[in-house]
Amino acid sequence: MILLSAEKISKSYSEKKLISDVSLYLNKNDKVGIIGINGAGKSTLLNILAGKEMSDEGKISKYSAAKISYLEQNPAFDINLSLIEIVFKDLDEETKQAKEYEAKTILTKLGFTNFDINANNLSGGEKKRVAIARALVNPCEILILDEPTNHLDSQMILWLENYLKSYNGAIVMVTHDRYFLDRVVNRIVEIDDGTLYSYDGGYSRYLELKMQRAEMESATRRKDRSLFKKELEWMQRGARARGTKSKSRIARFETLSDGNTSVTEKLEMDSVSTRLGKKTIEIKDVSKSFDGHCLIKNFSHIIMKDARIGIIGKNGSGKTTLMKIITGTLELDSGEIVYGDTVKIGYVLQEWETPPEQMKVIDYIKEAGEQVVTNDGIISASKMLEKFLFPSYLQWNTINKLSGGEKRRLYLLKTLMEAPNILFLDEPTNDLDTLTLTVLENYLESFSGAVVAISHDRYFLDKVVNTIFELDGDGIIKQYNGGYSDYLEKRESLPADKMPVKLSIEPQKIKPVRTQKPKFTFNEQREYDTIENDIADLEQQLNFTKDEIEKHSSDYGKLVQFLDEKEKIEAELSLKMDRWVYLNNLAEKITKL
Repeated sequence: MILLSAEKISKSYSEKKLISDVSLYLNKNDKVGIIGINGAGKSTLLNILAGKEMSDEGKISKYSAAKISYLEQNPAFDINLSLIEIVFKDLDEETKQAKEYEAKTILTKLGFTNFDINANNLSGGEKKRVAIARALVNPCEILILDEPTNHLDSQMILWLENYLKSYNGAIVMVTHDRYFLDRVVNRIVEIDDGTLYSYDGGYSRYLELKMQRAEMESATRRKDRSLFKKELEWMQRGARARGTKSKSRIARFETLSDGNTSVTEKLEMDSVSTRLGKKTIEIKDVSKSFDGHCLIKNFSHIIMKDARIGIIGKNGSGKTTLMKIITGTLELDSGEIVYGDTVKIGYVLQEWETPPEQMKVIDYIKEAGEQVVTNDGIISASKMLEKFLFPSYLQWNTINKLSGGEKRRLYLLKTLMEAPNILFLDEPTNDLDTLTLTVLENYLESFSGAVVAISHDRYFLDKVVNTIFELDGDGIIKQYNGGYSDYLEKRESLPADKMPVKLSIEPQKIKPVRTQKPKFTFNEQREYDTIENDIADLEQQLNFTKDEIEKHSSDYGKLVQFLDEKEKIEAELSLKMDRWVYLNNLAEKITKL
């Protein structure tokens, strides 16, 4: 059953066209994740779907009985109301009584224990959590969520993840949390240069299909494919939390090679830093309390030159306090911080100051320097902007024309361009799109100094850090080796009787396997000779079906028929493309012999 359809939607702001002639259909059990670079129009599309904003062209149709509940990126409500009053706003008395227990449970899961307090003194993050509760409690058939994981700690995200997985209704959401996308959604919709591309499955399946699309389009997209290949390999071979994913898919892409230049070249950013001597930062017996409550107690640590530290803990446990103490921006109660002579700190704040609205993008970056020195030589500020997804035409725009995520990316780039050798990142993943996060993670991988990051993004922590500091909120800081998934395994280990048993095989019992030269079977050779034509035929059928969907958008019976046909063709096309990659890999191996 189609609950919502958006047909031939277009939307522009001044001279910038965000989305152009796109269509999206939402069925009852769809859980759709929308991704794309900052400024691509993700929030705009959600506003249009929710009826908060009009499109320039196109039509939105909704099943008459379907209600929508919408979590906006920056929610607004009457701050003079109590938390429970905000959650129940616009609901009738009968619904309030029926939902009271559920509402209080959700508020508790989101970190609130007093439901009658006035919302006037809540922080921005706390207001967003109240708005999440309001969206979840509101009875609806379609749940639209814009960045629901921002301002949630890891435990809250895990709870929300499980809640949405079992949610009985349709969901459309924008989020940068890639584990969240992988575990909750069953379809990814990417906005790329105003066009929508739909991929069945979660984030790891999207990476795989994205690679295949790049391969099929042309050889000039090989560097794009290389970027997604690297991401997919990490996603599928990494920590134990991802161990259940199919490793066989990786083998299909082993022989895909890099090639000509493309837009992805702009995403590859060389590490910029100044030399760091042997002496870095030593934390000696540090303590800090607020209003008699101790957040950090007698903490000591030496940050090594190549440290990769992730700081986690519940909201209010003292994560930002610890970072401010280490960077010297907050006074200690007791203890000492000793800095090496060559230490140059780069500090990306969570509550960052928005760049001056009327300043040009290029001028803002030039404040950090006209040029920087990288491993490949001297690079101008303009070139660095291009590498961080700001093409030349955007560089001369004033900052007020950028989206919130683009401003965050610009602020991050300016900090990196100041060439620090110890980076402190407080929630660096907030407001950044998945592609920018991949760029940042690759940058940090090659960064020659130390990195200390506060983050609720489990994927980011797994990929970047090798040590976890957990703050309990009462002064104790526990240290764990490994990334976030390793931390979870050690912290929440299974009882001994449920631990997996290791099987050992005696070497003498292993029979040597005679390796055979790769070759086509008769059927594989015949399939290899015809598969490209088969794919072309399916793509032609798919385009025809899409045209028929548009022609019969007002005829519900035919619309359902063609949507079912489209789904079958897409499934068959996906299988064919899997086979195409396998057969081409095998052909390359045969050729090399």
